[in-house]
Amino acid sequence: MAWMPALFGSLPVRAAEELVLQLDGLALPLDLVALEAWTRQPDQAGNDLGVWLNLLEPQSRRDLIRLLRAPLLRDRSFGLQLLNSWTGEQMLKEAGSLLTAGPDGRSTAPLLLSSLRQLLEQQSSVSTLELLRSLPVASVTLRLDGAVQLAGQWRSQLQRQNTAIDLLRQLGLPRRGSSPLAFTSAMRRQPQRLPLTVPHRVAPLPLELWPAKQARLGPWVLMMPGLGGSADQLSWLAAALADRGWPVLVVDHPGSDQRALQASLLGDAPPPGAESLPQRLADLQAVLEAQREGQLPAFGPAPAGEQGVVLLGHSLGGLAALMGAGLVPERGLGRRCDLALSSLPLTNLSRLLQCQLPRITGDGATSLGPLRPQPPPAAAQATPLLGVVTFNGFGSLLWPHRGLQDLNVPVLLVGGSLDLVTPPVQEQLAVFAGARHPRSRLVLVEGASHFSPVRIDNRGEALFRLGEELVGIEPLKVQALLLNLTSEFLQGLEHPLMLSPQRREQDGVRAYVLDRNQARRWQGLLPAE
Repeated sequence: MAWMPALFGSLPVRAAEELVLQLDGLALPLDLVALEAWTRQPDQAGNDLGVWLNLLEPQSRRDLIRLLRAPLLRDRSFGLQLLNSWTGEQMLKEAGSLLTAGPDGRSTAPLLLSSLRQLLEQQSSVSTLELLRSLPVASVTLRLDGAVQLAGQWRSQLQRQNTAIDLLRQLGLPRRGSSPLAFTSAMRRQPQRLPLTVPHRVAPLPLELWPAKQARLGPWVLMMPGLGGSADQLSWLAAALADRGWPVLVVDHPGSDQRALQASLLGDAPPPGAESLPQRLADLQAVLEAQREGQLPAFGPAPAGEQGVVLLGHSLGGLAALMGAGLVPERGLGRRCDLALSSLPLTNLSRLLQCQLPRITGDGATSLGPLRPQPPPAAAQATPLLGVVTFNGFGSLLWPHRGLQDLNVPVLLVGGSLDLVTPPVQEQLAVFAGARHPRSRLVLVEGASHFSPVRIDNRGEALFRLGEELVGIEPLKVQALLLNLTSEFLQGLEHPLMLSPQRREQDGVRAYVLDRNQARRWQGLLPAE
């Protein structure tokens, strides 16, 4: 054991030596020192624990060793920033409820936090075994029954989502096929990059303007990327809409954009979260005011963009679009969040973002703090709001009873069946069911994920590459379908029957388009939770 002082340095002298696995009233104690020795040399471990573990099948042994020795946190700087964030606090709270100490089964969350910080100050990554051995208690208990319960909740939620998709297929919607619209000419264009001076930021707000290429009477589109996203990731849609006569202005939101995410990965700042929402809403207001006051360049040949504005956003950008259109959280948000975060929402990560909002908005409609809508200036009539489009939006905890009921403009909510960040049944259907505008539509794309609307640059500038399990079916095909649906929704502002309820099929991708009556039918078929 001569390696112990070198490994743990200034960690407490007392360190965990025993891990007790608890399940259904049974307790199996494991010697952590022996377990560590077995992971290093499984074929030479002569203790009783090694003998039992070597009875596992070879692949199971390798998987167990990989689990125990794999880094929980791979980067020191990012790990320290994560531990200091609200999201990290929730993760440790859940871990502490499963890993307990003492006869009273108290949470180890404070011990996990202090031990992780100490380890990360000395080494670049931390493994499961290193963390367990560093805890300043003689014995810790892993509540396998709690872990099994958490896994069961995860499986149950996935099963409910799969059941919901099966029931959606049974609605008997009329079939319609379509061909992809061309991207080629639009993607050769470059936007006008505009720095807009705004009172709430020190540096100018970066904008990208895609002027319309046609003299078409219609709205202009104010587009907002998701958390950690950038204007470049949505340029495929901005360019294609502008090519068809709808000018687009894309807002990059410093502090919650791609650079902010990069800074958090480098350990220079905490991960961006819902705390950026007030500034995003201020950005939206500033852009609308700049347009009303004539501070922006022409949107293209008249009368392009003169009819009004449509707010469009992905994920957190979609939430900003809904709130910018006038929706405010319902009272009781804090209580709903306490229930929602009784365990980590593994199949609905948007609830972590929603439950950051009570610190910002207060508890709902009567205590909105910095998110209280500002009265529009007298010139607001020059830019009427004509509609809202959200890709992978969310708000089930914010508007659990009224949903979209308080919006008097058409809304297009788009979700993906593989989305575990903003799952469609909870985050789109539950919110849409209250829609009152007859031209509002809910769309579910089979096989699409939370990241399907995001186009990642092929030249390597993206922060990371997402695996197929997160991306879903081929994103380019999904994006082509989203372009068709968004174009038809915009046309539907003048021609109400353009985007009717249907089962759309395009280039191997299937989507279901529902009006409020079809959405309520689908909701009525779902089993009660």
